[in-house]
Amino acid sequence: MEFRYIGRSGLRVSVIGLGTMTFGSMTSKEEAFRILDLAYERGVNFIDTAELYPVPPDSSWAGVSEEIVGEWLSTKPRESVILATKVAGGASGWFVPPIRYGLTAMDRFHIKRAVEGSLKRLKTDYIDLYQMHWPDRVVPIEETLEAFDELVREGKVRYIGTSNDTAYGLTQATMVAQYRGMARFESIQNNFSLLNPRFFDELEEVCRRERISLLPYSPLGGGILSGKYNRSPAPQDARFTLYRTHPNKRVREHAKRFYNEKTLKMTEEFLELAREVGIDPVTLAVAYSKEFDFVASTIVGARKLDQLPPSLDSADLKLDREIMKRIAKLQRKYCYPMG
Repeated sequence: MEFRYIGRSGLRVSVIGLGTMTFGSMTSKEEAFRILDLAYERGVNFIDTAELYPVPPDSSWAGVSEEIVGEWLSTKPRESVILATKVAGGASGWFVPPIRYGLTAMDRFHIKRAVEGSLKRLKTDYIDLYQMHWPDRVVPIEETLEAFDELVREGKVRYIGTSNDTAYGLTQATMVAQYRGMARFESIQNNFSLLNPRFFDELEEVCRRERISLLPYSPLGGGILSGKYNRSPAPQDARFTLYRTHPNKRVREHAKRFYNEKTLKMTEEFLELAREVGIDPVTLAVAYSKEFDFVASTIVGARKLDQLPPSLDSADLKLDREIMKRIAKLQRKYCYPMG
């Protein structure tokens, strides 16, 4: 297993990390433990969760993923795992998180309440990487960073990061932290895959110049790149099959972004490429996401144990220039299939 540093931090993480967003909803605790054990045995030391998980977001199970991870973590040497979690973003934007009665904000009060809850559920006295789940454009970034900085000084958090942010947001936060002498975001966790290369547009330059690491999530495009949605019929228990008929409109719209005619057409050509080069499409897709110098750890997920090995196999796979050229050609042909 290859290891890389996150940003300018002392966090040395496996190039493949494990996401936990289905633990407690689509994945039982027993299956989650099996998934965590296999990842750990294969050298994965980076585990990512969130106070909002599992998905789809629901007040009846928010926090359960952290509880499952915490119970598993108590069976391992704490310092052998780099543990990341997230505080839910502000309720003023595209999504109202079903926690703290839908009144969340990136202010001192909510950040402090959130971290105490996460520490309790995770059964630990510190978090290695504490991330803003998405930005809050109402609360000034100065207040957000001050609250995070206090957590670092108190020893409850080692380093901080952001996610689902823009080049504007990341640059603003970096400059504020620099001039105020506060802890800065060492990472950004954004959606990134060969189906969604938007990170290259602006954020790539910010990360390279400021030495901030990308932690890509959904390297399989939410499972689309596995090819399972190209089958007829698609698996009835698959996430986006279920999301397409979900009573929540936002969940249905989320499915449309990933699961649409353009993504399926691009995936069909990608599957042909995988067949030609003799690489499992899951392994190939995950390997692509870690090929870039601004990436620290690619976060993979699995609802069932048998889904995990092909993703873990990508840790030792280095893609040659010809494969990367063919992927880039596909991306030009199907420009921004996820919108």
